[in-house]
Amino acid sequence: MKKLVGFAATVGILAATALPAVTFAAAAPLTADTLGMTAVQDSISLGSNDVRSTAASIINVALGFLGIIAVVIVLLGGFKYMISGGNEEKTSEAKNLIVSGIIGLAIILSAWAITLFVVGQLITATA
Repeated sequence: MKKLVGFAATVGILAATALPAVTFAAAAPLTADTLGMTAVQDSISLGSNDVRSTAASIINVALGFLGIIAVVIVLLGGFKYMISGGNEEKTSEAKNLIVSGIIGLAIILSAWAITLFVVGQLITATA
């Protein structure tokens, strides 16, 4: 039984190795037409911007979403502070939310400033 399994495994490995070389499936050179990319390129406009400015735009959008989340956290903390009713536990939880949101905003704004500087210097240096 072991010999049969070994023989089957050997034949399978040889077939997987030899068949692609025997079939010559990629004899013609690959172009956009043979891959069907011409139709895709005609129907989808990917833009003509530089890769660096596209990456900067993506980073700015991501940081914008993070900024919105941080502002919502601050607003949630303020709302919890207003409805705490003088309860020390709820008040301290609300203050922690407000402080965390403000720290998050500071980190996001500093990340935005660093990104703006680095991308600006990158574009200037490689232009």
